[in-house]
Amino acid sequence: MPSLFSKAAKLAAYARSPQGRKVINQAKELANDPRRRAQAKEMLNKLRDRTGGKGEGNPPPPPR
Repeated sequence: MPSLFSKAAKLAAYARSPQGRKVINQAKELANDPRRRAQAKEMLNKLRDRTGGKGEGNPPPPPR
């Protein structure tokens, strides 16, 4: 099984490649799109509502 460091090195090499730079630029453009930001914020709020805002990933216990 490859070590974490070898995986990180491969990822860094990909990020420096022309294809990697293209993907990074596309991600930056999408992140700066106001509509996409609103979608991401809405999804984050839905997740927070499901977890009770604690960020633990577990739904709150049912009321008694």
